[in-house]
Amino acid sequence: MGALRDGPGHATAVETHAVPPEFVEALRELGLVGTEQVTGMPLTGGVSSDIWRIDTARGPLCVKRALAKLRVVADWQAPIVRNVYESRWLQIAGDASPGAAPRLLGQHERLGVVAMEYLAPGEHRLWKEELRRGHADVATARDVGATLVRIHAFTAARRDLAARFDSDAIFFAIRLEPYLLATAERHPDLAGVLEALVERTRTHRVAVVHGDVSPKNILVGAHGPVFLDAECAWWGDPAFDLAFCLNHLLLKCLWTPASRVGFLACFDALAAAHLGGVDWEPRDAFEQRAATLLPALLLARVDGKSPVEYVTHERDRETVRRVARRFVQAPVARLAEVADGWREELGR
Repeated sequence: MGALRDGPGHATAVETHAVPPEFVEALRELGLVGTEQVTGMPLTGGVSSDIWRIDTARGPLCVKRALAKLRVVADWQAPIVRNVYESRWLQIAGDASPGAAPRLLGQHERLGVVAMEYLAPGEHRLWKEELRRGHADVATARDVGATLVRIHAFTAARRDLAARFDSDAIFFAIRLEPYLLATAERHPDLAGVLEALVERTRTHRVAVVHGDVSPKNILVGAHGPVFLDAECAWWGDPAFDLAFCLNHLLLKCLWTPASRVGFLACFDALAAAHLGGVDWEPRDAFEQRAATLLPALLLARVDGKSPVEYVTHERDRETVRRVARRFVQAPVARLAEVADGWREELGR
């Protein structure tokens, strides 16, 4: 949703501005800056937060503040307390898989500000930009799946964490309603199925969920993937994270058609790596939930409140609708079946 990176294709730094006083106050109360003048640059690229690179005596920091109304065409409101849960996710992800998230430096609940390490763009590549260029690296996809499931398994084994992620209302407001219920309004004949998926997802609570596992929120570094922007963090069904990420690999086939074969190979590798680490429940049951969520999320990216920005031609939207509606109406139990149906449609 937001961003903590800059450089071509990432969130980009613009000219220096006066740092918002809320940021300065928060950083001083957190002990991250002293009485010196604070300078910084706003970063662009996110729709849900004000995000800045702040330069301090100890070096640059990334600081963000959640917005009450997201920067999208639709009227999309979200509680700003969500960055409390983001900060908790960052800490837990780092414990589960060191280096899998930026290091948390502090969170100021009253001012709604979270501070974390700034990740230099020269040392990290944005996965979305890699995919846009047609670079479908199977090893990266496999690492994303393996790291993500490591976080899921770590938290599933610690049910005491559930009390720290009592963010049901936030997850509903920024994921279930704008994606699945908004899509149900556009497809009333599917409303019953989509509403049932919302209810199942809302009530199946087994681990900490990131909620926005998208290539735009994943950096590729020398030591593996780094996950960003966990504003949707929630104690719920990790099948949502897997389906959400795999959905992007299907859609990228429309963005960079020459790399379709590679993107689908990445789909297979990411799915296999993640499923291979599921140890908190039978893998078949987990995969079945992910496979039934996937087509619903696919449809949501053309007809929900957050349509993907690069599917611009109506013929491509109709391609998405044909495949997604088919599998929403006739659910399958395996992720590969959805991928095979997508492959067949693209080959026509």
